[in-house]
Amino acid sequence: MASIDYEPKLLAILSISFFLSCIFVSVAALDDSAFLASEGKALLESGWWSDYSNLTSHRCNWTGIVCDRAGSITEISLPWFLKVGNKFGKMNFSCFSNLARLDLANHELSGSIPPQISILPQLRYLDLSSNYLGGELPSSLGNLSRLVELDFSFNYFKNSIPPELGNLKNLEILDVSYNTLTGPIPRTLGRLAKLRSLILSRNAINGFIPSTLGLLSNLIILNLSYNQITGLIPFLFGNLTSLTTINLSHNQINRFIPLKIQNLTNLKELYLSSNNISGSILSTLGLLSNLIFLDLSYNQITSLIPFSLGKLTNLTKLDLSHNQITGLIPFLLGNLTNLTTLDLHDNQINGSIPLEMQNLTNLKELYLSSNNISGSIPSTLSLLSNLIFLDISYNQITGLIPFSLGKLTSLTSLDLSHNQINKSIPSSLKYCNNLTFLDLSFNNLSGEIPSELYDLGFLNYVNFRYNNLSGLVPLNLPTPFDFYFTCDLLLHGEITNDSATFKATAFEGNKYLHLNFSLSPSICSPPLQTYLLPLKDNRRIHSIKIFLPITTISLCLLCFGCCYLSRRKAPQPESASSKNGDLFSVWNYDGTIAYEDIITATENFDLRYCIGTGGYGSVYRAQLPSGKLVALKKLHRQEAEEPAFDKSFKNEVEVLAQIRHRSIVKLYGFCLHQRCMFLVYEYMEKGSLFCALRNDVGAVELKWMKRAHIIKDIAHALSYLHHDCNPPIVHRDISSNNVLLNSESKSFVADFGVARLLDPDSSNHIVLAGTYGYIAPELAYTIAVTEKCDVYSFGVVALETLMGRHPGDILSSSAQAITLKEVLDPRLPPPTNEIVVHNICTIASLIFSCLHSNPKHRPSMKFVSQEFLSPKRLLGGLEISLLELRNLGLHTNVGEITVPR
Repeated sequence: MASIDYEPKLLAILSISFFLSCIFVSVAALDDSAFLASEGKALLESGWWSDYSNLTSHRCNWTGIVCDRAGSITEISLPWFLKVGNKFGKMNFSCFSNLARLDLANHELSGSIPPQISILPQLRYLDLSSNYLGGELPSSLGNLSRLVELDFSFNYFKNSIPPELGNLKNLEILDVSYNTLTGPIPRTLGRLAKLRSLILSRNAINGFIPSTLGLLSNLIILNLSYNQITGLIPFLFGNLTSLTTINLSHNQINRFIPLKIQNLTNLKELYLSSNNISGSILSTLGLLSNLIFLDLSYNQITSLIPFSLGKLTNLTKLDLSHNQITGLIPFLLGNLTNLTTLDLHDNQINGSIPLEMQNLTNLKELYLSSNNISGSIPSTLSLLSNLIFLDISYNQITGLIPFSLGKLTSLTSLDLSHNQINKSIPSSLKYCNNLTFLDLSFNNLSGEIPSELYDLGFLNYVNFRYNNLSGLVPLNLPTPFDFYFTCDLLLHGEITNDSATFKATAFEGNKYLHLNFSLSPSICSPPLQTYLLPLKDNRRIHSIKIFLPITTISLCLLCFGCCYLSRRKAPQPESASSKNGDLFSVWNYDGTIAYEDIITATENFDLRYCIGTGGYGSVYRAQLPSGKLVALKKLHRQEAEEPAFDKSFKNEVEVLAQIRHRSIVKLYGFCLHQRCMFLVYEYMEKGSLFCALRNDVGAVELKWMKRAHIIKDIAHALSYLHHDCNPPIVHRDISSNNVLLNSESKSFVADFGVARLLDPDSSNHIVLAGTYGYIAPELAYTIAVTEKCDVYSFGVVALETLMGRHPGDILSSSAQAITLKEVLDPRLPPPTNEIVVHNICTIASLIFSCLHSNPKHRPSMKFVSQEFLSPKRLLGGLEISLLELRNLGLHTNVGEITVPR
């Protein structure tokens, strides 16, 4: 009976258990549903997907969202075209308990890091790089125990790195570079046993390198460059045998690498430049057989270059420049046949250039300047057929320039200045047809300047000064960026306005040379002086001392008499030349005379003569009575009722009209007449770069090197306006419409200074909006206009020139995998010539530094211009991705202006 009594009880218990389990399942289902709904609500309320449907049930199909099988969000990785901006703080991150990846790089985020991010239990990848985030790094980040990758680079975080980051035991990548972090490196980072990449560069971190970093046995990349780190390199670094890259450059480290450096057999890149390292170079460096880059420049290293460096046969770059190294160049460096760059300049090296240099057939850059090197230039240097830059200046080189150097057809820069080289300039240099920089000044060269050199069409800088050269100056000189002749008193001939534009000191000291013109005083450089023929003996000099005062007094009396008689004569009718006005001094008239000619030439500004319109006015083609073709920019006149405007406008034009640069459209003058005002410009036959690129026939005519030179000329022109004019001129409207081409497709910047003409008080604010698509992004939230606005616009125009179309969406793209080759203008065959590829890659790397969203991180135009004169080698060729180019651009050292070697 007892057993029978238990059965109903057992059944009752089972029934209750089943009922309760059903309730629990239902509650769990309800909880899951509520949880998923809260995720959808958080997405919707963030406003990040404002262009999408309000149906959060479709959220897993939204761009940048990845869900698991249950429909819970595990990844938010927004593409470049979805900009978050100031909506970053609107996202309720606490709703995403399953979120494993959060990637919001380059989305213009502002403010600080939301505290909810620190409580995401499943978060493994966190990338908030390249934004405008600031404030402190929260110590609560140490709670993200599953985190594998943390990237906060390129932001504005300040104060110190929280030591709590040492709790992230699973962390493999930590990158907080390009911020304003201060304080020491936390010792707790030594606990991150799985760390493979530690990048703290470009901050203001100080103090010592903690020895605990020597415990990171899995570390592959260590970058602490561009900080204020002092002290020694820890001895325990010798235990980091997995390291492939060490970059400690630009700090205040004062001792050399530890003796156990030979243990780092996997090391490929070692950068210790710009520190206070003294002593000698360790011979044990020769045991690092995998080393590719070695840079010890800008230190206080003394003694010799160890012979053991000759064992580093994989080395492609060796830079020991700016030290106090003595002794000879080891002949064993001739074994480094993979070298592309050898830089030993600015040391105390003596002896001659070893003949073994001829083995370095892959060498592209050789810098030996500012040493005590003697002997002659080995003729075997001509075997270095890939050489692009050769600088042996400021040494004690004697002998002659080898005729065989003409075989260096890839050479773009040759500097042999400040030596004791004698004999003549070899005419074989004419075969170096890619030469853009040639400096032979301060030597003992004699004979005539070979006329063949003037046919080198790419020359931007030539200096023959302080030699013993002689001969005629050809009248068909090119118009280079800088052109200097000799100070040897022997050069003769005649230079006219049609020849070239030169620096004021270009012909200084050449008594036998006539200058058949005199420039008006320039705001950018002093005017050229006219030098008279000398007398050939003391007898003539004595005669001049006697007769010159008499002649001068007689001429003065004669001029006085002529002026007196002319005043008594009745007024004569104006001559035709007077009626038509002097083209180069239109502003000396009231505008009436010139205005009549313009009205006739354009049939009262008939539309048939209009060749373009823009924000400042319309452009007309006019042929003056003299036959001269000019371009007239008829400006919008909004200040006609203000009398003071005419005077200020005239003063501004007089300043701008004195600008002389080979890549700037000449402004001849202006005309003010009643309510009409216009500027008179040099006429450009092929019109704007914008039209040329959009016309298939015109675009095909612009081959790759032509496009490269168009871009470089624009850079030189803007550098001139920003840095060589007083006061500096900010263009404010750089676009492909304001870059004009002449009959030879050479580029000229137009419309410079027009914004200031229309508002002389606008020294630091914008007058007109500029051209859409070329305006710097900061002008969306500020009215301050600086030269960095021009830099951004230049970047757009340069990229447009390479692509053959406006870059559009590429400007805002971040992580694109497409290569440089894929975006080049498809109407031209892809470049294959190494010189052409090198030029395009150099331009592309500078373009992306100019396009940085933060104006402070953009280079100056002077930096860009000088980089074009002496560019650095860019690895990767045309297969480099736009993302890599963007990163190269972000790493441009914009604070340093380098002088071309």
